[in-house]
Order: sequence, then structure tokens, then C-alpha cells
Amino acid sequence: MLRIAFAGTPEFALPALDALAGSAHRLVGVLTQPDRPAGRGRAIQAGPVKRRALELGLPLAQPARLGTEAERALLQAWQPELLVVVAYGLILPRAVLALPRLGCLNIHASLLPRWRGAAPIQRAILAGDERTGVTIMQLDAGLDTGPILAQAAVPIAEDMTSAQLHTVLAHLGATLLLEVIGALESGRAQPRAQPTEGVCYAAKLEKREAQIDWRDSAVRIARQVRGCNPWPVAATLLRGEPLRIWEAQAEPLPPAGAVAAGTPGAVLGLESGRLRVACGQGVLAVTLLQAAGRRVVSAADFVHGHALAGLSFG
Repeated sequence: MLRIAFAGTPEFALPALDALAGSAHRLVGVLTQPDRPAGRGRAIQAGPVKRRALELGLPLAQPARLGTEAERALLQAWQPELLVVVAYGLILPRAVLALPRLGCLNIHASLLPRWRGAAPIQRAILAGDERTGVTIMQLDAGLDTGPILAQAAVPIAEDMTSAQLHTVLAHLGATLLLEVIGALESGRAQPRAQPTEGVCYAAKLEKREAQIDWRDSAVRIARQVRGCNPWPVAATLLRGEPLRIWEAQAEPLPPAGAVAAGTPGAVLGLESGRLRVACGQGVLAVTLLQAAGRRVVSAADFVHGHALAGLSFG
């Protein structure tokens, strides 16, 4: 049985925290980010990991940084043999990395060295990757550069959103984490350096990246819709007002030489419950969308309140 401390903040970290809490190991404390404004009212709210830690009755610390001895005092007092880090949100200084005798483990939501950085799930979908996965690695002073202890891969389905992939990878990472901890405890773990080839960076998603350019191909826009769900949500304009696209698929491309479907952004009509929109190449079939100030509705319900003749997005 190991004395394990946990560092994490958002929902992605919950399956790993729950797995550790249900294991034979002793969770000695939880580090999480300070409470911050959230929601429409911007009221100060506790993050998912803090709420779960309180439910589990675990010791909790919320330092804004870990750069000083005072900020690290509680972590040191817990005397962890291992620190597990999952989407914590702070870069750990060398003093923290060196504190546990077995070091610090991290669950990263990609097959490193592909998609190091803040938004690996979204970037994998936006890039059209056919598969991704999770990596359990030992943390070092770099950005997702530490030695790899284990990896597990999953395919990315053509209709999978970032939200759905987030859930799959969170649970996959929790399962793999316990296997790696068992190997560490028994001395069977064999870390390996990350390959030097195939390194790419997953920059944090920005709201402007959700704006649809209908001159793009339907395939690229469909990835944009999936990659930006649940945030920032793919967006366009309808008669000058914002319109969010929550769910859409690219239709198969027509045969070579076929006449173009229409001007990019032109609404071509409703077919089998899908609102068809012309793109620079191909047609996007929209199934869920949201007008400004309204709730999310199906394409069929959307059409009830909008005349389609001459309608165009963008």
C-alpha cells in the first residue's frame, strides 16, 4: 500500500481520483486549484475535484502556486510516496517533483509525443486523427516531456465529439493508472524516453477557432463542430445574429465533375431530419443547432420557425 497524494481540478480528473479512493492505497491529500468564477453569474465556485474530495473526506489544499516552502507545506506534511497529477493546471516546480520517493505520475490525454499541451482531445479531432489514447508518464521539468510508463489507444469515431472522447479517455486513464501504480510498487515499471519524432503541440482552444468559414470543406467543418463541442461550440451567423452548430456530419462527396451544391453557407433544405448547408467542398448536414437566446433544437424543429427559401449562414 502506497501513500498517494492527488493533484487535479476539472471533471477529467474525477475517474482517476475515484479509482485511487477505491483502491488499496492510502490517499493522503488532494491539491486542486483555488475556487474561481464560473457560470453566467460568474459566482465563485469550487471545481469538480474539490467537491469530490470533500465528499470523500480527504485532506485538501488549494495553493495558488507551489513555488515557496509555505505553499508546499501541506503537501510535505502529507509525506506522499507518490503524487498523481491529472489536469491540475499548475506546472510543478522541481522541489515538488523531487518530493515523493516514487516521483510524480501524470495522465495525459494523447499518445505522446503527439499532442503535448493543453488541448490534446480537441486538437486530435480537429486534425482528423483516426485514433488517440492516454499516456501515463513520469513528470519532469518540461511540458509533457517525461518518460512514458504506459499507453492505451482508442479509435476516434467519425461522429465523436470532444465531450464524448473526454469521457472515454478519463476512464481509460484511470484504469491504466492503477496498473502503472501496481508496477511501480512492485518494481516492475520500466519507463522509456519519449520518441524525438512526431512531437506536436496542442495549444489551448480559442473562441475565435469556433467561427465557421463555409468556404472550408464539409469534412473540415464537421471536425470543427465535433472538436468545439462542448466549448466553445462551432458558430456562424443567421441574419446577423449568432447561431451555434452543436452537431453535424459531412455528406459523402459527389462524383468528380458534379455541379457544385451551392454558394458556401447556402441552406439547401431539410432532408431526413438534417439541415443541408453548402460548403466550399461538399455539404454539411446539421442535426442540432441553437439560435441566439434560444435552446438547442433539432434541425426539424429549427425549420418550423424559419423559412428556408434564400436562407444562408455566415
